[in-house]
Amino acid sequence: MTRRELYAYPLRAGAATARFVWRTLYREWQGIIADPVRQLFRRGPSALLLAAIAASGVIFFHDLAQRQAGATAVRVLGGVYGSLPLWLELLRTPVSLYVPALDLPVWAGITQLFLAFALAELVLGRFRTLLIAYVTTLAGTLTVRVMIAIGPDSWRFGLPPEAGAVLDTGPSAAVVGLFTYISVVRRAPIVFALTGGSMVWESIAVPNLAGREHLIAVGTALVLGLLHSRPLPRPPRLTPWRRRPAPTVVVARSDEATLSTTPSTALPQDACEAD
Repeated sequence: MTRRELYAYPLRAGAATARFVWRTLYREWQGIIADPVRQLFRRGPSALLLAAIAASGVIFFHDLAQRQAGATAVRVLGGVYGSLPLWLELLRTPVSLYVPALDLPVWAGITQLFLAFALAELVLGRFRTLLIAYVTTLAGTLTVRVMIAIGPDSWRFGLPPEAGAVLDTGPSAAVVGLFTYISVVRRAPIVFALTGGSMVWESIAVPNLAGREHLIAVGTALVLGLLHSRPLPRPPRLTPWRRRPAPTVVVARSDEATLSTTPSTALPQDACEAD
């Protein structure tokens, strides 16, 4: 390698890295900002209906929980504990999405909730947004039951029985699940680093019950996003059954055979002379 090539190699590597970063930022800008904004202008304010309902639900339950009677109602309707029967926990899980955690700032959580549901509704649609939010939340809730059943002495994966008395509510698992799913589907590594990746780092740095649920939510969203990005094999196309027509047989005949076998319609010559 000559001296000129030795000096040009870092420049080429830097230029390739700059092009890669630019393409990544451009694709992420198009998929996370430009395309959702176009969808918002095309569909109008009705495209944010799901996000508005989710944020309003959190505000309603937060205001209701400030009163003693309201706190009891909120706990009965949406309070999820690991020690509850499974059927009751499944029944309360949809409502628990709107019950904010008492130890977290509610307005910051509402902002994250609105952004997550608004972006997901514009990118994924309402049905898939609700599906991903519920599945990631339910995966974390059911995994906590498994951890409690295993116990704290099993490969550091289990939890003590006292964890079953911890209130497990809030939309944080749904929020991180939606951001992670969108990051995988739209190929947005920066959004993942700021949302799902930060949640993973926080869960490792401060291990608690909520952190483990966030890890499960991120993992579930990653699997669902990869399954969504992978094209499914198409089944073979079935054609309707039709009865085959009978084969036609073509018999080639010569001109002489045709003339000999064709009946003549001309009168005999004797008959013509007699007339």
